[in-house]
Amino acid sequence: MAETSKNFIYEIIDEELAAGKHPSIVTRFPPEPNGYLHIGHAKSICLNHGIARDYQGRFHLRFDDTNPTKEDTEYVDSIKEDVAWLGADWGKNLFFASDYFEQLYQWALHLIDAGKAFVCELSAEEVREYRGTLKTPGRESPYRHRPVEENRRLFEAMRAGEFADGAKVLRAKIDMAHPNMNMRDPVLYRIQHAHHHRTGNAWCIYPMYDFAHGQSDAIEGITHSICTLEFEEHRPLYNWFIENLPVPHHPRQIEFARLNLTHTVMSKRKLLQLVKEGHVTGWDDPRMPTISGLRRRGYTPAAIREFCSRVGVAKRNNTIDLALLEFCLRQDLEALAPRRMAVLDPLKVTITNFPEGTVERFPGPNNPGDPAMGEREVPLTREIYIEREDFLEDPPKKFFRLAPGVEVRLRYACYITCTEVMKDAAGNITELRAAFDPESRGGGTPDNRRVKGTIHWVSATENVPLEVRLYENLFTVPDPDDVEEGRTFLDYINPASLTVVQAVGEPALRDAAPGERLQFERKGYFALDPDSRPERLVFNRSVDLRSSYKPE
Repeated sequence: MAETSKNFIYEIIDEELAAGKHPSIVTRFPPEPNGYLHIGHAKSICLNHGIARDYQGRFHLRFDDTNPTKEDTEYVDSIKEDVAWLGADWGKNLFFASDYFEQLYQWALHLIDAGKAFVCELSAEEVREYRGTLKTPGRESPYRHRPVEENRRLFEAMRAGEFADGAKVLRAKIDMAHPNMNMRDPVLYRIQHAHHHRTGNAWCIYPMYDFAHGQSDAIEGITHSICTLEFEEHRPLYNWFIENLPVPHHPRQIEFARLNLTHTVMSKRKLLQLVKEGHVTGWDDPRMPTISGLRRRGYTPAAIREFCSRVGVAKRNNTIDLALLEFCLRQDLEALAPRRMAVLDPLKVTITNFPEGTVERFPGPNNPGDPAMGEREVPLTREIYIEREDFLEDPPKKFFRLAPGVEVRLRYACYITCTEVMKDAAGNITELRAAFDPESRGGGTPDNRRVKGTIHWVSATENVPLEVRLYENLFTVPDPDDVEEGRTFLDYINPASLTVVQAVGEPALRDAAPGERLQFERKGYFALDPDSRPERLVFNRSVDLRSSYKPE
């Protein structure tokens, strides 16, 4: 196991293994299939899978599918795709809490028979009222002291579908004065006459997450139930169930700090709101912090794993700068992304002394730092496009790009000098005229003269039309959850989070594969979007070339 993987959870596991507590380590990632996974889930996936890998143990993927009204096979499929894409291999260890519904039901009967659970007819509002506050103890339900036989009969009738939704619940009988609110007779089962995506209509009562979670861990032999800090207050209840049921195994719950990221939200409820209200195009919108959105934007599994490794495992919640995630992607793509040229804001240049109808092709390395990646041909023609920002009619002193009378290098091709500026009636620049030096073909340096500026370009007659989607932060503030009074997180959505431009690219872009990541020279890293068609390629900007993050 690499020393860099060490954290307080590893230290706990090392101590337990040294004491002979476990024959092997078993971890799990237990998502609820009621939404798409996000970057915070990626941290949990990497941690749980990494522990199982480092200790030669087992990693389980288990869906906690106990709420049929909010769950769907769409979410199951997307979660499986995301976990596999990140490289977390669960092998044959794919499970569902619904696999254990009968066993969980029998354990609920066990609690009833032991006098530790009762059927309650208080409404949800009354249950909350009776629970009390952090400063005042709760009150016992008037149904708390029903005879065991009556509780069993009513619970069996609940399962048989004899009552309407919300008419009754099964609650644990613990302590209504307990300082931990979770221990004040929590609900174990509720009635839901709803179709379940796996069990159909076989059940009309469903276990609550707190009841199903630990027992599912016990059934599977999970050694360490690793979860985020918000479950710390649930740990006494987790342990109470384990201690009061005849479970085959006693897992240990350990909490770690959840991942919070600047300029985004991690709440599944808020992400769902963004999707349903049309603020984004879907769960896989490249502006979303979802794994599917990051994948569509062009992120790599390696970059996300590196990010999770750099963030580390802490005991206190903190917020990580989005720039770190971008840094990890930039670092990964620098080595593996082939180079291409694309012009996002085209300005036409006519090279007046270049023969009409002639095409000269120059070799362009796919990656100047890696000769093994090979080359492609870059066609030069009489008419080309350059970036509009690469020309100024009246440039400042240290502007090293094209200007009247100024010579620059066209990447891979030759030197050109601007000789004339064409404008429309309103004075807007419409075209440039230029002359090239034939002795500079292929990027040579005739007369050993120095040319400070090198710009990218694309042939105006041999190119590929592109739609390029330029993404910025989805929110204008670092913490959209910290809202001013009277405002919501939606008020901080960045209206400039997506800009679509019509661009042109070199012909080699026709060979790009779906999802392929490329560096557009001098512009950033881009990925081919699934919306692409042969006649209209669509590229998403993954990240620009410049980084605001300074690694320690």
